[in-house]
Amino acid sequence: MYSIKEIDVNELNQQIESLPDNVKLIDVRTPAEVARGKIAGSENLPLHVIPLKVNDFDNDDKIIFYCQTGARSAQACAFMASKGIDNVYNLRGGIVTWAQMGFPIT
Repeated sequence: MYSIKEIDVNELNQQIESLPDNVKLIDVRTPAEVARGKIAGSENLPLHVIPLKVNDFDNDDKIIFYCQTGARSAQACAFMASKGIDNVYNLRGGIVTWAQMGFPIT
C-alpha cells in the first residue's frame, strides 16, 4: 500500500496564483462533471485515462490530483506511486470542499 500525500484547499488556494510550470493540477472527474465547473488552471484527465497517460508525467513534476470529494483523486495518487511517480498530492475534500470554502470555480 502506498502512502498518499495530501494538500488542503487553503494550501492550494495560497499557491494557485503562482503555480510554477512544474506543478500540474489535474482534475480526474469525467468531462460531464467538469462541465459544471473546475478549478482555474486545472487540466481534465479522467481517472480511467490515467493509466494510458502515465508516461506523460515526469517525477520532477509536482502533481496535484482532485475530483469531487477526494476519493478518485486518491486512487490516482496511489496508481502513480505504484508506477514510481511519487511527487503526487491529493486535494483533501476535492472540489466540493474547495467550493464550500468559497474559492472560485470556473
